[in-house]
Amino acid sequence: MPFLETAAVQLHYRGELRGGTPVLFLHGNLGCGDWIDLVARRLAGDLGLIAPDWRGCGDSDKPVPEQDFANYSMAVHADDMLGLLDGLGIDHCHLLTHSTGDLIATHMLLRAPERFGRVLSISPVGPMGLAFTEAQLQGFGIMRDNPEVARAGLATAVPTLFDIGSLAPGRAPAFADSATREQRELFEHLLARTRVLSDGIWVGTPYHLDRTWRDGGLRQRQEDFAHPRRILWGSEDAWIPRADVEEMADRMPRCELEVVEGIGHSLNVEAPDLCARAVEEFLRTT
Repeated sequence: MPFLETAAVQLHYRGELRGGTPVLFLHGNLGCGDWIDLVARRLAGDLGLIAPDWRGCGDSDKPVPEQDFANYSMAVHADDMLGLLDGLGIDHCHLLTHSTGDLIATHMLLRAPERFGRVLSISPVGPMGLAFTEAQLQGFGIMRDNPEVARAGLATAVPTLFDIGSLAPGRAPAFADSATREQRELFEHLLARTRVLSDGIWVGTPYHLDRTWRDGGLRQRQEDFAHPRRILWGSEDAWIPRADVEEMADRMPRCELEVVEGIGHSLNVEAPDLCARAVEEFLRTT
């Protein structure tokens, strides 16, 4: 697997350039580039998809967190990703984002809008960020320290892979009969990868999402995002409020919202065939 040294950190990524306009995938919190694996298997071979791990995630460098997790802010992650594009010689690309990866993309789009074409956002954390209670913030630390709690928490990000009753508090998540072998294997792999996350991710990311919500500055700039964008939001998403994605579609000039019925927070894992078709359709459009 390739690595690239930016000015600040060494980033691990998967994928390769294959001609045409590349696509940069930005995964969500507690994740890694492997969250797009099932979709990548279904894409046409000529689509150059690059899927890096954020700093603190996967096989990328994991700097010691600074005070207030300053070196794990969304703006810092955006700098890392722009450095990755520079190192790979990518002057222009499309963006494919999942969850918190979209907030990183927000900073990238503001900083270098000319470098990006279309944006396909899967259940995005929008420019408003996310508000957390103190108990919810503490819950991320509990997930970090208790693998069984982490399993239950991660299952809520892919709820349609599990029997709905098994996702109730205090229950152990049990796969639904409809979950395929590749989906089950990928979930176990993604869960195992949470064990290597930095505290800058476990604790720092929710800290910065909440701080973005309270600050409100990015939320007021939604009219500035003129790139063609499609939001794919699952009707069973328990993480991203519908009001947030509707606000993005209303306020961003060229943004459309598609509600995918019966899917949760992770279309890329829960319905990879549908997600791959959406990627091919939207990101190949000129």
